Amino acid sequence: MSGGGTETPAGCEAAPGGGGKKKDSLGFAGSPAHLIIKDLGEIHSRLLDHRPVIQGETRYFVKEFEEKRGLREMRVLENLKHMIQETNEHTLPMCRATMQDNLNQVLQRLQAATDSVCRLQQREQQQKKIHNDLLIAREKQQETRWEDFMKEQHGKQAEVDGEHRKALEKLREQYAEMEKGLARFSTF
Repeated sequence: MSGGGTETPAGCEAAPGGGGKKKDSLGFAGSPAHLIIKDLGEIHSRLLDHRPVIQGETRYFVKEFEEKRGLREMRVLENLKHMIQETNEHTLPMCRATMQDNLNQVLQRLQAATDSVCRLQQREQQQKKIHNDLLIAREKQQETRWEDFMKEQHGKQAEVDGEHRKALEKLREQYAEMEKGLARFSTF
């Protein structure tokens, strides 16, 4: 290769100025392949190597919870533990007993209300039965009245028809006599 430098035993030319840069396995220290590999290494360490970030976060977490806050979280957890124990030992049994007492009262009231509703339903059914019986009796009475009325009407119709026949017979007889009388006068 050209460039005015001296050749090295591996057949590579040394950089001008006496070898201030190191040679790498792919070529010269300043070659484009070396720069690409160096850039890839930096990209890899920034994008894929999370160890420095995780270590920093871990140190921050430990510092935050152990150094700055001290035992405050422990005290809060202890207080919560005592509150839960007090609730389990005192408050819940008291609430359970109160609930049982009130529930028994509610059940008694509910039973009384159910009994009242049953009595009301029985009364209503009895009243409906009485009302239906009265309606049936009235219907039978109306039917009897209607039958009596129709019999009476038939009787009256027969009576009127009889009187009509009698009146027709009288009229026929009267007209027959009149025709006889006219027939006598017409013979003269």
